[in-house]
Amino acid sequence: MPDLLIELFSEEIPAKMQARAAEDLKRLMTNALVEAGLTYASAGAFATPRRLVLTVEDLLAESPTVREERKGPRTDAPEKALEGFLRSTGLTKDQLEARDDKKAQVWFATIERPGRPAAEIISEALKATVHNFPWPKSMRWGTGSLRWVRPLHSIVCILTDNGETEIVGCDVDGIETTDMTSGHRFMHPMRFQVKNFDDYASKLKRAHVILSSEERAEKIWHDATQAAFANGLEVVEDKGLLSEVSGLVEWPVVLMGDIGEDFLNLPPEVLQTSMKEHQKFFSVKDKSGRIVKFITVANVETEDNGATILAGNQKVLSARLSDAKFFWENDLRVARDNIATWTDALSNVTFHNKLGSQAERIERIAALAREIAPVVGANPDDAETAARIAKADLSSEMVYEFPELQGIMGEYYAKESGLSTEIAVITREHYQPLGPSDDVPTGPLSLAVALADKIDTLTGFWVIDEKPTGSKDPFALRRAALGVIRLILDNEARLHIEQHLGAQMVRNNASADPALTESRARAILREIANHGVFAAAFRTFKQEVAEKDDDVLLRLESEVPEKLSNLLAFLHDRLKVYLRDRGIRHDVIDAALAMPGSDDLMLLVNRATALSVFLDTDDGENLIQGFKRAHNILTQAQDKDGVEYSFGPDPKLAETPEEKALFTALDTAEAAITPAMEAEDFAAAMSALAGLRAPIDAFFETVQVNAESPILRRNRLNLLHRISAACLAVADLTRIEAS
Repeated sequence: MPDLLIELFSEEIPAKMQARAAEDLKRLMTNALVEAGLTYASAGAFATPRRLVLTVEDLLAESPTVREERKGPRTDAPEKALEGFLRSTGLTKDQLEARDDKKAQVWFATIERPGRPAAEIISEALKATVHNFPWPKSMRWGTGSLRWVRPLHSIVCILTDNGETEIVGCDVDGIETTDMTSGHRFMHPMRFQVKNFDDYASKLKRAHVILSSEERAEKIWHDATQAAFANGLEVVEDKGLLSEVSGLVEWPVVLMGDIGEDFLNLPPEVLQTSMKEHQKFFSVKDKSGRIVKFITVANVETEDNGATILAGNQKVLSARLSDAKFFWENDLRVARDNIATWTDALSNVTFHNKLGSQAERIERIAALAREIAPVVGANPDDAETAARIAKADLSSEMVYEFPELQGIMGEYYAKESGLSTEIAVITREHYQPLGPSDDVPTGPLSLAVALADKIDTLTGFWVIDEKPTGSKDPFALRRAALGVIRLILDNEARLHIEQHLGAQMVRNNASADPALTESRARAILREIANHGVFAAAFRTFKQEVAEKDDDVLLRLESEVPEKLSNLLAFLHDRLKVYLRDRGIRHDVIDAALAMPGSDDLMLLVNRATALSVFLDTDDGENLIQGFKRAHNILTQAQDKDGVEYSFGPDPKLAETPEEKALFTALDTAEAAITPAMEAEDFAAAMSALAGLRAPIDAFFETVQVNAESPILRRNRLNLLHRISAACLAVADLTRIEAS
């Protein structure tokens, strides 16, 4: 069975496109081969800056012959129907076969498609793949019509079987396939012939090209760490940069250079970001953490061992770092003078055209941070101060040049302005967590401001109806919601988030609609602070302050509760995903969500966790069965009788020992469940429920609920209600699915 090798040789492919392009080449070609009947054992794809490569092993030499039987019209059908069938099959009437089918005779066609040689199929597939390749960006060159990411120079396409190599003939816009390729652009530009993949890979390496991107990355990292270690230093790890640099070179040569003394006092983040973004340099630090050198990766070996390359790189780096030093020194002067001038300048920077400026947003965040602060153990004045300067560095020259340094530079500038370290660190930490693996701030002040920041983002875009749809989330609202969840859960914070969502929706409405005056917004916010939830606060506000026919207030009354409920549901959905990833079943989460206080996320998670642990025990699983049996019988009886059996069963009417034992067990369980629930000791409440398992089982084994006596039946149904109520006091067990 032959092996296939394809190489598409071009000018330099952008590093960030290479991995996806290699996978696309593999996907498009192998799908086309399989669809044509050519199966294979394995396939691999590779990419270097100048080539995409596909190797397919143990490919069928030809596609199998295919026989297809197709049913046609009845033999007495109109002539036009028969003609259409013949055209679709490519047969003549005398090649059809008439067969009995149910009540009539029907024409059947047997179509045989002979197999085709692999080379013929590959040629067609390759041509289609190259012409339809899904590059994010492509170009045309010369006089041809072909589009490729960069000018395509040559194509290798060969089949190898038992030592024999066959060139698969194919013409792609004037480029004929061959068995010839080239090595490194400078170190081995001569063309050479290849026989198979192993021969190709080994000859490429001798021609100073490492085919595997993983091997190039390993070589870069090994050589870089060894060079740093030899000088008592350490390379700052950056997997993203390593992946990118491995896509810039075919023959990596690691060189370590010096950073000018004038720049060593710049913050390490500035040095690292400037070198990474502009030069693709790795940072090298000493034992104290100072960045003192850089590592660059050349694509060529030189007679002077890279001295000329390093000299050029150091010259360019000095120019870049001179700019960074200028920004740093200018920013320090502003910060030391009055950092608030940066915040004031943000009044000219639009956050969103419907939500006002960045300065207005900061005012909203500061107000909410002040409200959240006492709930999470922070000082309200400090929280407001921190929130007001948290985004000040957005006006700085350094962050304008390097947006990824926002928050990081703010911490430096806040310290230089004379603010305490505790407040300064918030400028960095309030952005966290940025992703599922990012750290979560633990300081009360950082927690208050970070929550306020993310809640303002969520409520703002909910107010203007810019919610995520499907896979689209242009404002990263799912990430903001997950951030809120992680901030609360990782810090075990206890707060009713609905109150803060409602307050911030009012503030965002005031930004989005000038008709909602500041005084009225403040009055509504005062009522929310008193009542805890928007709906009750708004009713009081309308009764005591507002006029009933106020259009703005009518809109708020009709829109905010629905949007608030929708946003809380969105947070709950994100929480479900978060908890499912940690092994808590969706029905367990639903059972906890259905209970009061579901806007207290910590309370909700504690309940769901305890319930999940309980249900993993035999007592928990069996109790659920007993509860569902009791609840179903009770529900059916209430529906049938049209009455509610909830008036308290009388233990004096208990006839059997099992029935009496159940009364006693319920007394014991309820006496334990009530204080446990008040103390939010869900584990103790579940333990009390576990004590009901055996009495409930014994009751159903020996007692007939629907007794002939109406008095006994009513009493026993009331007893079932008591079982149901005891269980439902802990969680909504009706939502637990049968195991």
